[in-house]
Amino acid sequence: MYHPKSPIPNPQSINRRSFLLGAGGLALSQLLVGCGGSNQTKLNVQLLKGSIPSQVVSQFRQSLQQRVNLKFVPVEQIEHLFKQLQGWQEKPKTTDYQVWTRFLPFGQSETVAASDLMTLGDYWLKAAIEQKLIQPLAELEVKQLKQWSALDERWQQLVTRNNQGDVDTQGEVWAAPYRWGSTVIVYHREKFQRLGWTPQDWSDLWRDELRSQISLLNQPREVIGLVLKKLGKSYNTDNLDTVPDLEKELRTLNQQVKFYSSHNYLEPLIIGDTWLAVGWSSDIMPVLARYPQLTAVIPKSGTAIWADLWVRPAGVTQEAVSSQWIDFCWQPNISKQIALLTKSNSPIFPEILSSDIQEPFRRLLQSNREVFGKSEFLLSLPPSAIQQYESLFAKIKQA
Repeated sequence: MYHPKSPIPNPQSINRRSFLLGAGGLALSQLLVGCGGSNQTKLNVQLLKGSIPSQVVSQFRQSLQQRVNLKFVPVEQIEHLFKQLQGWQEKPKTTDYQVWTRFLPFGQSETVAASDLMTLGDYWLKAAIEQKLIQPLAELEVKQLKQWSALDERWQQLVTRNNQGDVDTQGEVWAAPYRWGSTVIVYHREKFQRLGWTPQDWSDLWRDELRSQISLLNQPREVIGLVLKKLGKSYNTDNLDTVPDLEKELRTLNQQVKFYSSHNYLEPLIIGDTWLAVGWSSDIMPVLARYPQLTAVIPKSGTAIWADLWVRPAGVTQEAVSSQWIDFCWQPNISKQIALLTKSNSPIFPEILSSDIQEPFRRLLQSNREVFGKSEFLLSLPPSAIQQYESLFAKIKQA
């Protein structure tokens, strides 16, 4: 979703890692040798943990006409996947290479070979293209994807970009979306039963009863974006000076906020210290089933959307089986499974009945096409605009 400013780990901090590689090298080599002959077709995928159900991978294996060595490796965070992409494009220093490969029985190539496909968040797509970390899907490949035409035009536009990573209808297709979610409102139901109303839209955050009872994400684009949406403007407004009431609205909203956090905004809500939070559906879905006192709603006027995409690392040879996997994820019955089992939405919008969805999640998963039409992807903005967002956000929080 967002591009954290955390530093990349120091590649020379290798003492413990060298020891672990030395101790585990034999087992690793045996695993690699035992995975199939060198001539067997392979598909190596690194994906965001929890974004693809294991049974979907099993069904894909069964659907193939030929024997394929499938390797799906889950990774905890999108940030780690992005750094892996960067690592594949960086040539190691000679000294680093010699130290690391001493502990690898078959050399370095078997541990750092790029995957055929990877998960990447839409917010990271521009940076990946600009840094030449990924390659576009071939034009012929896109034409042969059976489900490409079933994608809403906005999905096709999102992943069609120029070499600078900007959305461009004349550009190339750089990714394939396979699930999406949104920024939502989650609230403590018992607190609002006393008030006699429930939150439905962004404007409800300004109600007097919620003073010092709200937690917001510590993200300028999300907070300023929801205010822009309340004012009938776009999340992707690139000049905040053109919105005269923006700072006034932000100051009023800031009085409602108990704290800002992008990581610990749900705990106070669960125990009742706050009454309402704004957060990402990927964070909120897992807690709804465990804590029945919480309810989530997508704002009626629309919200911010995030998406998980398949991308192909730079330098990787396109194999037919990787295209088959992309198309497989878009089949209506498979995309429905991905949506229901990972508690997300599908870019294909398969037919999902209310009875298919567990009750706590229905308000977030059922009307996805309607929400999608009113909502926006957070697109990259010029550096001058980003500075505006960050400066205004910092100024408001200090008030």
